[in-house]
Amino acid sequence: MILAAGRGERMRPLTDSCPKPLLPLKGKPLMGYHLEAFGRGGFRDVVVNTAWLGEQIESRFGHETPEGVRIAYSHEGRDFGGALETAGGIARALPLLDEVFWIVAGDVYMPQFLFTRAAYDRFAASGKLAHLFLVPNPPHNPKGDFGLSAGGQALNQAGERHTYSTTGLFRRAFFDGLPVGNPQGRKVALAPLLRQAMDRGEVSAELYSGPWTDVGTPERLAALDAA
Repeated sequence: MILAAGRGERMRPLTDSCPKPLLPLKGKPLMGYHLEAFGRGGFRDVVVNTAWLGEQIESRFGHETPEGVRIAYSHEGRDFGGALETAGGIARALPLLDEVFWIVAGDVYMPQFLFTRAAYDRFAASGKLAHLFLVPNPPHNPKGDFGLSAGGQALNQAGERHTYSTTGLFRRAFFDGLPVGNPQGRKVALAPLLRQAMDRGEVSAELYSGPWTDVGTPERLAALDAA
């Protein structure tokens, strides 16, 4: 699943007329890098949730990419008038998702990340409810988000914390506390659910050291484009 429903307030004025996942980077929409990476990894069915200017996303990518990746849409803006936050949006899309699925934000740039079947199968066999990819803390998030034990457990409380890359593997059971399909359109954040699951020992994690940028401002986008 590619998360593509956000308004992109920090990206204004670029996002006043274009959804952030469609902003061009080196001639390609941000979201396009993820679609290509899923295809290379052998994952041919992708769900995209939309809200702000979501019709542009469907118009741009349609329901199948030239590489054969099939796209289904969960239109939160059309159905509820706006985005449902991360966990609320995932719960809304659960009827379209498998028992185990990837999550990645449509506005991060990580061109060397590999969505591999081996990582998917390893997580599926682990019994954990979520597996997060953490990255070194960028300047805009110096204190980080979550810790990591020597045994690969994600930690809510830790002396050293890393930044959540917004990329991870999840099991449907992670969202058991929310109604499947989120028919009322509840807005639910993901971080509190992750922290609760970490305290129960249900979340694993690993460090990813490849290039990664949260393309959250016009300045970051321009810097990447010029690199």
